[in-house]
Amino acid sequence: MTGGTVLAIAVPASLAAGGCFAVAGVLQQWAAAARPDSEALTPRLLAQLVRDRLWLCGIGLAVLAYGFQSLALAFGPLSLVQPLIVAELVFAVPLSARLYRMRLGRREWFGTLAVAVGLALALVSARPEGGRPQAVGLGSWLLVLGAVAGLVCAALAVGRVLTGPWRASATALAAGAVMGTQSVLLAATVDRLRQGLLTALAAWQTYTLVVASVGGLLLIQSAFQQGPLAASLTVIDATEPVVAVTVGTTLFGETVRTGWPVSAVTVAGLGCVAAGVACLDTSRLIAALHGRRGRPGPPA
Repeated sequence: MTGGTVLAIAVPASLAAGGCFAVAGVLQQWAAAARPDSEALTPRLLAQLVRDRLWLCGIGLAVLAYGFQSLALAFGPLSLVQPLIVAELVFAVPLSARLYRMRLGRREWFGTLAVAVGLALALVSARPEGGRPQAVGLGSWLLVLGAVAGLVCAALAVGRVLTGPWRASATALAAGAVMGTQSVLLAATVDRLRQGLLTALAAWQTYTLVVASVGGLLLIQSAFQQGPLAASLTVIDATEPVVAVTVGTTLFGETVRTGWPVSAVTVAGLGCVAAGVACLDTSRLIAALHGRRGRPGPPA
């Protein structure tokens, strides 16, 4: 396969996936924001959202986005595809603000771009690859899953004492951790499917994958329900790949590039992500968006 073919298919498919993810996130957050606070982190939230056509359209677009992402990965490496998909933030956050008849200022644009660019830098520089899902023992799995569960519980506990966009970010941190682990469980399940359907059905990872998928969906929608998209989607997009790479490296023996200046670029990228999230969560405009709960009318 030539480099021209990779660019002609992988790049447009990655950007299409990012665009679909962006609109999907906006629609889901738009629908979730209309639900009462009492439904956050409860199954009732999902039970109500599945009756919302707008939310279902968002889910449909997310499925389409995964299709574009799969096409991109079939023709291009993860190190090319994932950073391009992160561009969704550049579309999703301004579109969400526009729906609430507000415009992003310099602070909000800086925060959004810092998260997107920082995450892209970290992914490109680290460039995770390799790994052997089949070689992992139960003890290692339990240790890693326990650590992730501890992180999720800590994030949710901190979120209970926070207010405004910070609370949404804390829930989004928990959501990103679960979805990052879900990606690793998916890799393990796919590896067992290669050995046959019965092998996959006999593996506990398959059923843990289902639990993680449902739990992650609930946490994502709760984060959307608790605050504006800028405070939730940015944290989810940043946390998910970091957790996935960390868990994949720990369990599967995946490798990441290290050494000077690669590690410095990775750390700088993660620093940009943290600065961007803090910038957005302390923004008065984002706080004002949080105050505009409920579904907005058509943009002016």
